[in-house]
Amino acid sequence: MLTSETQHTRAIEPAKPEPVVEKENRRIQRIALPLPVRVEVKLDSTVNWNEITRLNDISAFGAGFILKRPIKRGRLVHLTIPMPRQLRSFDYAEPQYKIWGLVRRCIPAGDNLLPEYSIGIAFTGKKAPEGYLAHPSRLYDLTHREGDGTGFWHLADADTRSDDSHLPTDLRKQTRYFIPEALSLEQVDENGNVLLSEATVTENISLGGAAVFTTLAIEAGTFIRVTSERFEVKILSLVRSARVGADGITRLHIEFIDRLFPLQGIE
Repeated sequence: MLTSETQHTRAIEPAKPEPVVEKENRRIQRIALPLPVRVEVKLDSTVNWNEITRLNDISAFGAGFILKRPIKRGRLVHLTIPMPRQLRSFDYAEPQYKIWGLVRRCIPAGDNLLPEYSIGIAFTGKKAPEGYLAHPSRLYDLTHREGDGTGFWHLADADTRSDDSHLPTDLRKQTRYFIPEALSLEQVDENGNVLLSEATVTENISLGGAAVFTTLAIEAGTFIRVTSERFEVKILSLVRSARVGADGITRLHIEFIDRLFPLQGIE
């Protein structure tokens, strides 16, 4: 039986502090919080776009949301969020939390009439990595997290199967095949409607991109759908640039976004 003295002693015992591990676990857990988020994507030194959407979920170290345009896995993006202070790692007094993140997931989430993409982001910190501004189209992989797994993710250049079309020819890791592979190109609007289409062939092609001959006037930064009937595949792609060759024919340099090109029949 508890004496009155024992009961009194227990009543005035100070509350035990919450273990650090429990606090950190709570910061890692994804919370369903539909806050507005501004997503900024820099495709190269001249082309960029942004979209405002709402979060599906968020933690101190990552976020998920839906976009109308795809972003290639491994690309770095800049987010602006009115983030709760308890989930922040810096800028606690600022009204907007501005943080860099790496695209870890880009999955089609809509339909052919209204295409959307489920994006998953791993936060990488307050500043972009060294060299990013000089080569904003560079792709990255995650390596490890700071503080024994309790901080932001560290980055490294993506492996040899990632797109390297932004690099000079002598620095590219992927093999480019200078062959005429038959493709069809379609420019679609935000509702999935086809605006322009063309049957063409490649000047060269790799796992992550291609140069294709075209008569279409398509600007850099435009999303197109590339179809290969021979391989029975459709790939969301991004026009990186256009150039006119010595023969007077325009080439589009395109980057494959949602998958690599199946080169098994070419290699």
